[in-house]
Amino acid sequence: MSVEDTPLVWLPFDPAELGEPPSGLRYEVVDPRQAVPDSVSDVRFYVAPYGMSPAVAEAVPRMASLEVLQVLSAGVDHVRSVVPDGVTLCNGRGIHDTSTAELTLTLILSSLRGVPDFVRAQDRGEWAFGWHESLADKNVLLVGTGAIGTAIEQRLLPFECSVTRVGRTAREGVHATSELPDLLPDADVVVLIVPLTDETRGLFDAPMLARMKDGALLVNVARGPVVDADALLAELAPGRLRAASDVFDTGPLPGDSPLWEAPGMLVSPHVGGASSAMWPRAHRLVRAQLERYAAGEPLANVMTGDY
Repeated sequence: MSVEDTPLVWLPFDPAELGEPPSGLRYEVVDPRQAVPDSVSDVRFYVAPYGMSPAVAEAVPRMASLEVLQVLSAGVDHVRSVVPDGVTLCNGRGIHDTSTAELTLTLILSSLRGVPDFVRAQDRGEWAFGWHESLADKNVLLVGTGAIGTAIEQRLLPFECSVTRVGRTAREGVHATSELPDLLPDADVVVLIVPLTDETRGLFDAPMLARMKDGALLVNVARGPVVDADALLAELAPGRLRAASDVFDTGPLPGDSPLWEAPGMLVSPHVGGASSAMWPRAHRLVRAQLERYAAGEPLANVMTGDY
């Protein structure tokens, strides 16, 4: 096979990060946020950079020979509309389970135990003793039963709380999304970890938020548009609900957003996957996918239907 006939792979990192890159493929390190080389028409397997830059979506339609698009995110809502027919789209399932689950527990525990107030008091040199809520004995409603949702549940249970799972459809041990209005009044903590689809966009609107009990905590580690921001603000302002969110309609969150100063609101800057645990898992996934591709074997994490 000539060099020209050897399948071209675009990577967002040095192939050496894969250990010994699978043979039978040729590699280029490309970041379309910087420049798109002339080989764009030859690339067959594209591993997109982590993140949701518009430059990535703009480059994909130019890849005339593209066979596989591998993203490093769990969600694919930022690219699915530009994936050409016949191209296999794979998500980063497994890359962010650990990091996002850790952040979710961090947000829950920080909100319940008053950590943001401790930090503010420390800045003022004040000793802010007080009693705060524990995660123990709480009822947690986990909306989303994918790999990350499972990882979150595994970390919740040792804290002596109960976990109720909600998925798109009902099955053993899992309630359907349609049951949310009946489940919310009993939940102390609600965790959102669903993909952004037509069904989940605006899922937590004013009527849904109104079903939550007074003082409940809403934790969003899914996508910003899953929650109606204005409706959430209306619940936060009087202190009826509390919230912690890693995702927002616009990222970064604008400096003039009222969410910054909303009572009971904890903001994290979309860092669910941004930890030391991410890259080792990303490199392992990409290497395994390239080995399958080079051997002509079925790929993992293939997104089908409406994702």
